[in-house]
Amino acid sequence: MSIEFSKSLTTTTTPIPGVVLYQLPVHGDNRGWFKENWQREKMMALGLPDFLPVQNNISFNAKAGTTRGIHAEPWDKFISVASGRIFGAWVDLREGDSFGAVFTTVMDPSHAIFIPRGVGNAFQTLEDSTAYTYLVNDHWSADAQDQYTFLNLADEKAAIDWPIPLDQAELSLKDESHPRLSKVKPMMPKKILVLGADGQLGKALREAYHDNTSVEFATRSDFDLGAQASYTRRKWKNYSTVINAAAFTAVDAAETAEGRKTAWAINVTAVARLAAVCAHHGITLVHVSSDYVFDGSQEWHAEDEELTPLGVYGQTKAAGEAVVAVIPRHYIVRTSWVIGEGKNFVRTMASLARQGIAPTVVNDQIGRLSFAQDIAAGILHLLQTGADFGVYNLTNTGEPQSWADIAADIYELSGASRDHVTGVSTQVYFEGKPAAPRPMNSVLDLSRIKATGFIPAHSQQRLTEYLAK
Repeated sequence: MSIEFSKSLTTTTTPIPGVVLYQLPVHGDNRGWFKENWQREKMMALGLPDFLPVQNNISFNAKAGTTRGIHAEPWDKFISVASGRIFGAWVDLREGDSFGAVFTTVMDPSHAIFIPRGVGNAFQTLEDSTAYTYLVNDHWSADAQDQYTFLNLADEKAAIDWPIPLDQAELSLKDESHPRLSKVKPMMPKKILVLGADGQLGKALREAYHDNTSVEFATRSDFDLGAQASYTRRKWKNYSTVINAAAFTAVDAAETAEGRKTAWAINVTAVARLAAVCAHHGITLVHVSSDYVFDGSQEWHAEDEELTPLGVYGQTKAAGEAVVAVIPRHYIVRTSWVIGEGKNFVRTMASLARQGIAPTVVNDQIGRLSFAQDIAAGILHLLQTGADFGVYNLTNTGEPQSWADIAADIYELSGASRDHVTGVSTQVYFEGKPAAPRPMNSVLDLSRIKATGFIPAHSQQRLTEYLAK
């Protein structure tokens, strides 16, 4: 079989999700041929994930009929043929709906194929002196072999039509002894790590991921953001995503000497350590930020607005955003006025309403509530749909309100009179009290998150449901 020279670089999808076949341009003449086996820029432009390869391996096979596989390793592979010709067979051995899906094709040096982690790889040489090459994104080690998943080459359900019958082919004893598909334990996906799992958003993420066994939840005792050991003792290659829902959020305390130190340590220094880990291992980092990165002077705040924090808390959140933004795979989810399971404004007002207390509430700070369940749902949406990386504003929808307006709604929904709530200015409310400066307008533009197909629930609907509990 002769190689067709000067074809265009093109891609072909396959029945196995994530497995993509590439037609490689091969340039040749009477002396031989040359090809770009791996060209990151061109291939990423065609949709190949930037899988950060670290090791290149070659399997040389002396005779036609040599058959190897079916092996699924815990890393991604970019496979091509250096010389000769092979019949390739791939079986999806990942947990999920596509488990057991099969794809086969004949490959020569003008082909390459991307095989995601957990998809079984096998090939049979069709010519003598065939070299099969692997570009992988993790270093091989003996310790990793217990994470492999294997399938028997002769599995009846996969029903691979080997050009050279297996009883006439060269096989290893190990490959002959691998289990049938019914006995294969699917390879679990890479893990998601949720930090701050005991906070309001962390609890909502627990609920959103309650049936996903590949998600780990870490409280401060499990993962101390201030301890170097937290970043060095984990096998980060086993993680695909980190969701950072942990932060120092004591806005007023951040203005004190000790609070300022803690806010910078947790919201900036720890985030920088986390960002370095994620960048090094190709992990997606989801980082939760705040409306406090703005001074509140605009009618609404878009994702690309220049950051203008007023107080220490806002400054640390802005600095954290700047750190996360340099990671290739990141989502910065900017939110405001978070309400979830735990101490919050809605619970406080509902308690005062039940006690018959008439509160004084600020009426010149404007924004929208952000219920933790919707923030969690938005994060899952971004990850599951593979939305473009970057910054996304995420609050509930509805007309912007002041804190006093919301308090009046809470009183009414709790069976008390709206008139029990008295509105005052921020200046009057905090007069004589140590307090951080606050943005007067916290309304976040939701156009970008809506464009991905995620429409947050109306804040009044969520408030009614929350109080009904």
